[in-house]
Amino acid sequence: MSKIAVFVDVQNIYYTTRQAWGLPFNYRKFWQHLSHQGDIVMANAYAIARADDGQHKFQSALRHIGFDVKLKPYIQRSDGSAKGDWDVGITIDIMQAAPNVDRVILLSGDGDFDMLINKIRKDYKVITEVYGVEALTANSLIRSANVFHPIEPELLLQ
Repeated sequence: MSKIAVFVDVQNIYYTTRQAWGLPFNYRKFWQHLSHQGDIVMANAYAIARADDGQHKFQSALRHIGFDVKLKPYIQRSDGSAKGDWDVGITIDIMQAAPNVDRVILLSGDGDFDMLINKIRKDYKVITEVYGVEALTANSLIRSANVFHPIEPELLLQ
């Protein structure tokens, strides 16, 4: 049975599914779908820590499903802009996991990950899969993966 590592860019998935479909992603259905394909040996969900009951419930639900939820503080800058980016953390975790699994699955549409996906696919001969909202996923990321799975309504909470 293949060993699967899953990495979720929570903010990206939240905003892209909302923008495209007006609905949130169904993490439980996604987990069930993947668990029939192999052993999920690592599953990280990267989110922003906010003092918000809804966020706490959502993060608890992710943990209950089986995800390790990694939180980073939300930083509000004095100029009004905000920062809460997990790209480096996701990259490090994927680089560490890739030599030990058969498949790396990334949920994100962020084109910043295209070089990472190319590198682990070539260097570790791992199967790379990307899930994203097709219209909002960088073409370079789609091309870098062995398989691109467009997020369609069947993977959303109805």
